[in-house]
Amino acid sequence: MGTELAFSQPGEADLDAILDIERSAYSYPWSEAQFRDCMGEGFETWGAFLGEQLTGYLVHWQVLDEAHLMNICVRRSYGRQGIGRQLLRHWIARMIRQGMGELTLEVRRSNRAAQALYLSEGFVHVGERPDYYPDAGKRESAIIMKLRL
Repeated sequence: MGTELAFSQPGEADLDAILDIERSAYSYPWSEAQFRDCMGEGFETWGAFLGEQLTGYLVHWQVLDEAHLMNICVRRSYGRQGIGRQLLRHWIARMIRQGMGELTLEVRRSNRAAQALYLSEGFVHVGERPDYYPDAGKRESAIIMKLRL
């Protein structure tokens, strides 16, 4: 990558870049309204930046001592360079510092690469949500994963 990856909370000016990354990565991307809602109370968004370039982002919410990963995405041109893993580790470290007891997430059953990433970082499979994600006229189940801190 050359330049060191930096993490910071993206601002309003970064919303177009977030939407561009989201829309290029997912068949059913979040809307601008969903991202704006996640800029409110109880939510945090973190961006991974190489210089001024937003390369990826992560959105989570917190309730008491639990944090839930809602969305994590890396710009396709930066894929397979470890940015997703670094974003995930940044989030886990922040949650440890904030005294969270547990982290949770859902991942598409078909997304084996993401499941492998989460497993390698200590998450375990704890359940399933049938028909959770939209998928070309049908639904796809989500694997629920958890990490106790």
